[in-house]
Amino acid sequence: MDQITELLTRAVSNVTPRDLAEKKLNSKKKLRFYLGLDPTGAKLHVGHSVPLRKLRAFQDAGHHIILVIGSFTAMIGDPTGRDQMRESLTRDQVKKNFETYKEQASKILDFSKIEVAYNHEWLEKLNFSEIIDLASNFTVQQMLERDMFDKRMKDGNPIGLHEFFYPLMVGYDSVVLDVDCELGGNDQYFNMLAGRTLQSAMGKREKFVLTTRLIEGTDGRKMSKTYNNCIYLEDEPKEMFGKVMSIKDELIITYFECCTGVSMEEVGNFEKELASGANPRDIKMRLAREIVTLYHSDEDATQAEEAFIKQFSKKEIPDDMPEISLKKGSYNLVQVMHDASMDPSKSQIRRNMQQGGVKVEGEKILDIAFEVTVESQPIIIQMGKRRFLKILPK
Repeated sequence: MDQITELLTRAVSNVTPRDLAEKKLNSKKKLRFYLGLDPTGAKLHVGHSVPLRKLRAFQDAGHHIILVIGSFTAMIGDPTGRDQMRESLTRDQVKKNFETYKEQASKILDFSKIEVAYNHEWLEKLNFSEIIDLASNFTVQQMLERDMFDKRMKDGNPIGLHEFFYPLMVGYDSVVLDVDCELGGNDQYFNMLAGRTLQSAMGKREKFVLTTRLIEGTDGRKMSKTYNNCIYLEDEPKEMFGKVMSIKDELIITYFECCTGVSMEEVGNFEKELASGANPRDIKMRLAREIVTLYHSDEDATQAEEAFIKQFSKKEIPDDMPEISLKKGSYNLVQVMHDASMDPSKSQIRRNMQQGGVKVEGEKILDIAFEVTVESQPIIIQMGKRRFLKILPK
């Protein structure tokens, strides 16, 4: 596969228009690529890594890379995929989140070769007349065609007028930056096309839009902190390895393509092996090693693999696990697990319990009111396949 073909196909969902993209890339000119990022949280997961890895691929191909921080747009809130209005963030929250984002994204991008811009620098300078002029390029019907607005209307949930302005704002980023390409996740397609419309209307260069694929999390749904199914870039090696091993077998090839640097030729060979009846577990272990190595090291990946084999292949309890000390007596199990940080959400712990995912000394506990009795012996609590807790009597 030649470089341009791989740039336009690997982990890519859509390129609009494709002929423009090929023409620009074949010109051998240094193009301007940008990715917009609204730091609405503090942690990046491997789903976020897909557009970041694609941006890095264009960076390695010698193009000019711009990372736009939504220091203004994050305060409005992207309505994409939302059943409810987002809560607005303050400038300080955005700044703090980006500091954490940058540290994590540095595992993928070379920030010494990236232009970082903040969109409050131009968006907060727009006057009302200019905003009206921008809005004149779109219709209400176009906005209402967005699936999340349609769903909200059917469900009787409110749509804030300010939410219509979000695609205008991110579209205007393209105008200011005058880019050749904007890339982002597939869920950002509407917003990115708005930028293409505005660049054309305001006499700027014609840009193409490239969307990257969205990947599913450990439970098969879209990777999202809302679903508690994320593989975070800052997960510890053993936790990261175990999470990758828990994904559905049908996602193995997608993860290789979107989340690793393994060549597409080798990815194709893995796909053939799976189709021929190879054990998915063996290929998934190679995948887990690749991902842990990317965000930690070869040594960490080897140790994580050994720990996984010991714990799950040999059905052994891990040697190292979090420990807490409690006085003799009875304690609500959900509260103990929550206080020990097995999960930040008591509701999630209860759901796991009701689904048979919590064990005390190897016995499933389905009763959310269960009390664990601490006497003279240590007690092992397990939630899911990877989380353990040892209670030591004081």
